Amino acid sequence: MFFREKKSGSRTYLQIVENRREEGKIKQRIITTLGRTNKLLESGNFDSLLLSGSKFSQALVVISAHKRGKLPVLSTRRIGPSLIFERLWEECGCKKIIKSLVNGRKFEFDVERALFLTVLHRIFESGSDRSANKWRLDYHIDGVEDLQLHHLYRAMAWLGEELPASTKDRFEELLFSIRRDLFTSCFF
Repeated sequence: MFFREKKSGSRTYLQIVENRREEGKIKQRIITTLGRTNKLLESGNFDSLLLSGSKFSQALVVISAHKRGKLPVLSTRRIGPSLIFERLWEECGCKKIIKSLVNGRKFEFDVERALFLTVLHRIFESGSDRSANKWRLDYHIDGVEDLQLHHLYRAMAWLGEELPASTKDRFEELLFSIRRDLFTSCFF
C-alpha cells in the first residue's frame, strides 16, 4: 500500500492505494480517498493520521522515539586489543611481577592496571599518558575505569624510580628469570 495524489480538475486528492496481481497483471485498487491534499496539509490532519498509524510500525516507532530524544544513548567499545594483550601480559609474568614489586607500597590505585593501560596504548598508538587516558574511553580494558591521568603519571614515575636498582631494572631481571627457560632451552 502507498499514498498517491490524484488530480481531478484543479483539485488534488490524497488516496491510499494497493497493488495486487490479477491474472498475471498488476492492478491498483483504491482503498480510500482521504480528502483534498492541500486541506489535509493545512489542517495538520495528515500529520496526526501518520503519527497515530506509526505506533503500529516497529521501524517508525524507533524513528519517532529517536526524534523525540527518548532512545537511550548507545556506545561501542573495542575489546580485541585488551583480550589479546591481557593474556600475553599475564603469561609473560608482567602482571605477577608488578604486583610483587608494588606489594608493601601504599598506592591508592592499581599500579599494574595503570602500567598495562599505558603499555597497551603505546602498542597501538604512540602518545603520552594524557593521550592514553583519552584513548582508553574507546576500549574495554578491565580494571581501568577508576584510573585518572595522575595515576598514569605516578605509575610511570614509580617504574623509573632511582633506587639501589631502579624498579625497571628489577622488573627486567624478574621477568628474565621467569622466562629464562624460553631463552636457554633452544641452545641445548
